[in-house]
Amino acid sequence: MSIEQAKEAVARFRADYEGVRAQIQRAVVGHEDIIDGVLTCLFTGGHALLEGVPGLGKTLLVRSLAEALSLEFQRIQFTPDLMPADITGTTIVRDVDGAKQFVFENGPVFTQILLADEINRATPKTQSALLEAMQERSVTVGGVTHRLPEPMFVMATQNPLEQEGVYPLPEAQLDRFFFKLNVGYSSRAELSEILVRTTRGVKTVLERVLDDKTILMHQGLVQKVAIADHVQDYAVRLVLATHPGGEFAPEQVSRFVRVGASPRAAQALVLGAKCRALVHGRAAASVDDILEIALPALRHRVILNFEGEAEGLTTDAIIENIVATTPRQAQAGV
Repeated sequence: MSIEQAKEAVARFRADYEGVRAQIQRAVVGHEDIIDGVLTCLFTGGHALLEGVPGLGKTLLVRSLAEALSLEFQRIQFTPDLMPADITGTTIVRDVDGAKQFVFENGPVFTQILLADEINRATPKTQSALLEAMQERSVTVGGVTHRLPEPMFVMATQNPLEQEGVYPLPEAQLDRFFFKLNVGYSSRAELSEILVRTTRGVKTVLERVLDDKTILMHQGLVQKVAIADHVQDYAVRLVLATHPGGEFAPEQVSRFVRVGASPRAAQALVLGAKCRALVHGRAAASVDDILEIALPALRHRVILNFEGEAEGLTTDAIIENIVATTPRQAQAGV
């Protein structure tokens, strides 16, 4: 790819990104960082976990994204009685030309955008049905593997407050989410704007601005963004700093962290940084791009020990300490 072609590709990415962002903002008031996080997941081929109390617009954001894209969309409301076959599909007996045949009936996971609403309300057995779909982009039923359509993007929501009748996501499934995004409350001005948009009988219609081929093209472009060795090494050192007792771990991590981040965290840091570089009009990722997405990429991959929980610490506080104590440039000989 020539320099001119690279500039054109970056400009087209920025234009398409901003186009989708603008459409979502026609329906969703505020939450700019959450929208950017979701779009970063989309353009890197990852999945997003949105956590927040009810009524903050998590489901609206996902629906708005689906409306702005020419992609198939399905929603699953997770409940304790939901079974794995309700997600993946199952083999049924069907009359075909007068003969009985076993036919696989696709479940709602066979889509391009899947909203897993209140995912922590389903049992672990049902939650695990999403594991293969999220990681392998396929579903195996009755010994037969069925490929899912591309791109395939899972956005899950969960309520952090209710503890009765919920099943916390296991670490293995949390790790498969590219980002964990914490959705907060709206400001005074944002809440007023929400009322203007929702209580005066005005219906917002979003335009479809991207299709699946364009999204796959942009996902390929993100992979090609350059990253210098020292920038990649910074991402590596951030991940190693989450490992208690490790060479790069600060004192706070060794004392309060039980389990650190996996290699998927390093992949998320690098790919997320590449995507943010394109958004800012650059063809190479920087340390600042990594810092921009460090919290959502790491917060669900760092597990506190009993002492950390007793002290009232949060994983965000641990990650902020790691960022503050990890030098941007590696020391000579390290």
